[in-house]
Amino acid sequence: MTKKTLHSKTISIASLSLLILLAACGSGGDNKKNEGADQNQSSESKASPVSASVPDSGKEKVTIEYWQYEYPAKVQLVTELIKQFEAENPNITVKQTNFPYDQYNEKVATLVPAGKGPDVINLYYGWLPKYVSSGFLQSLPESAFPASDIERDYYPLVGAAKIDGKYWAIPTAVRTLALFYNKDLFTKANVEQPPATWQELVDTAVKLTEKDSKNQFVVEGLAFEPGAQLHHWYRDGLLPQAGGEDLSDDRRKILWADSPAGLEAFQYLVDFAVKYKVGTPGVFTDDAAAFKTGHAAINIDGSFRLGSLKSDAPDLKYGIAPLPSYKNKSVPSSFWANAITSNVSGAKLEASAKFLQFLTSKEVQEQWVEKVGELPAQKAVATQDKYLNDEKLGPFISQLDNSKAHFFIDETGERTLFVDAVNEVLLNGVPAEKAFQSLVSKTQKLYDDYWAKAGSK
Repeated sequence: MTKKTLHSKTISIASLSLLILLAACGSGGDNKKNEGADQNQSSESKASPVSASVPDSGKEKVTIEYWQYEYPAKVQLVTELIKQFEAENPNITVKQTNFPYDQYNEKVATLVPAGKGPDVINLYYGWLPKYVSSGFLQSLPESAFPASDIERDYYPLVGAAKIDGKYWAIPTAVRTLALFYNKDLFTKANVEQPPATWQELVDTAVKLTEKDSKNQFVVEGLAFEPGAQLHHWYRDGLLPQAGGEDLSDDRRKILWADSPAGLEAFQYLVDFAVKYKVGTPGVFTDDAAAFKTGHAAINIDGSFRLGSLKSDAPDLKYGIAPLPSYKNKSVPSSFWANAITSNVSGAKLEASAKFLQFLTSKEVQEQWVEKVGELPAQKAVATQDKYLNDEKLGPFISQLDNSKAHFFIDETGERTLFVDAVNEVLLNGVPAEKAFQSLVSKTQKLYDDYWAKAGSK
């Protein structure tokens, strides 16, 4: 699944503004509302960072700059990690710089082409195609991160970071979705087990839904926010579960309408709001708020949510279960990754690669689980008993072998089109089939435009 992607050293801020995400894995990326957590280890070496070493930058003092956006848990942890790294590498100084989320891509577009800004950058994997085609990044040094080692040690979803046969970024942690359920509301409705199939999810959500005398929601049986995690659930969960495919091998063609599965999955999703009326957008601010406050009995959400639930709703009694399945098993996944910018060379490149190796080490991945809540990116780290047997982490990790990460060419644009299509059905009464056909056509145009521009550079 590689693409011919030619690079340019410049990009207008206007074109890059398409990159700026509104929310999460509420979208596949992060925001202040959508954060938190995601075979036993056979040998210590398999759990270590990619084994090839980078040449030591010697005694030369070098300073590198690391960028990430302002998410408190990550900023605090990286601050601690930098101290650890500098203690082990006294000749390397790492300066961390953080920006508000909505300014992040604009800063990159302005400074990286000018040879300024970060040496190592944290970015959402859905931004990679535009970052690569804009010339913002260089591929990972093969000596430090051999492709064969990445493909052996990491979950397959990391393949979304491979473009033109090269890896351009590497994650410390990954995320997937699961079913969050309120134990008290389940008990109240005499529901004993979380649903395991599509039909069970419908039946359970209907049973859990509560409305007042004015037919207003008291409890949503299933939180319904297409712009949060549900658009991911469709692409990499419902669609392949129904037997459909997302993209062609060359990542140029949307395959949703190539089989009846695409419409079946879309209809199944919108029916929760339109037919069964178990939830509706915005009724309790958003899906995360509804679940935290006990106004949603079930929510499809990411492993990153665990941390914020612990801090914001410490008394909430909830459980985690794998996503309900249908004909096949499949779950959405995503990740934030670290990359090296295009102008880095010499001692700075060596130091940057060494810092990346540190950030992907077993010890750092374990700290990431404990302090941020996301899941280890390497199989040998994630599948340790202490994680597999954890009642919250285990259900997420058990799904990673069946996880998929959609190859976004424009995460914001693709999410917006999906939300608009759902709203056409929900608010305007447009038949699901018509809205779906329009969604496929408009999404395909995004891909056609992207690859046409990439090919012209």
